[in-house]
Amino acid sequence: MGVLRNILNSRSDKGGNFFSVLTKILGFKPRNILHYRKAFTHRSLNIKDERGNAISFERLEFLGDAMLSAVIASHLFKAVPGGNEGYLTKMRSKIVSRKHLNELGKDLKLIDHVQTSISKDQFGANIHGNLFEALIGAIYLDRGYKYCKRFIFERVIDPYVDIEQLEGQVISYKSLFIEWCQKEKREFDFEVYEDTGNDEVKHFAVKLRLDDKVVAKARATSKKKAEEKTAKRAYYALQNKIT
Repeated sequence: MGVLRNILNSRSDKGGNFFSVLTKILGFKPRNILHYRKAFTHRSLNIKDERGNAISFERLEFLGDAMLSAVIASHLFKAVPGGNEGYLTKMRSKIVSRKHLNELGKDLKLIDHVQTSISKDQFGANIHGNLFEALIGAIYLDRGYKYCKRFIFERVIDPYVDIEQLEGQVISYKSLFIEWCQKEKREFDFEVYEDTGNDEVKHFAVKLRLDDKVVAKARATSKKKAEEKTAKRAYYALQNKIT
């Protein structure tokens, strides 16, 4: 453990003392700084512990995801006593959506503290949410459930969780459209067709058929994004029918 401690502690901190910055982000002083070092360690550094296990924020991300989900689930269970399992699951999904977690990570500027051997410009948008979850995992290991819950309430629940607003928020237009079609017994099909665009980055083109009639089309850099974009356009075109 001594060698690992020396490696993690030897890394320079850009933009000020890591402990001070961390204390400001957390709202309390960390006890074991090594947990947080790991939460900001990218696998590209290829650091391993004494047993040869790779060290990166990914394991803490897994733990943080579970803790975040548990705290949010507990809060919703108490806040909405009349909500059934399906309702509570959907509400939790809205709160811990990848888009929302990425926004939280960006607000805290967590990417500024990542230790990596590659350019941060190469990271995708999800790095922000991944780091946010890893930070929660580090908090749990360092200070336990009580502090973990406190951080989630201060950074997620208190400022952002409004039950009425969340009820009207759509996470996936594709899921909403499919549910409506199944309920109304309507035939639908997301069809990928040849994209004739001249973009440097490959795009996927999708058309959405409803009862063999094309109701929307869209293009995006992935099939999944194109389908979601198409479903969103169909939703607004048919919003008087889809509820």
